[in-house]
Amino acid sequence: MKNNNAHVGSSFDDFLEEENLLDEANEIAIKRVIAWQIQQGIESKQMTKTSVAEAMGTSRAAVDRLLDPKNTSITLNTLGKAASILGKRIKIELVEA
Repeated sequence: MKNNNAHVGSSFDDFLEEENLLDEANEIAIKRVIAWQIQQGIESKQMTKTSVAEAMGTSRAAVDRLLDPKNTSITLNTLGKAASILGKRIKIELVEA
């Protein structure tokens, strides 16, 4: 019996790429991890969103955007400031696709 499903045997990444969704899915996944890591750092330092905003020299709304796992439009500058107040640094690298 022949299977007529074109996706049988392919990976989920292959499916997302065929649907032109792979880049967006990767961006969202990365942002979720970053938001989670920052939230964990904030909690471990027993900081509030307001104190984080003050330390970063920004608004609480900007901190909310930083912690929003669906908002992928954060800048490296914002990430760098957040990392710095948490005693961390940013490491970004390009890898083969």
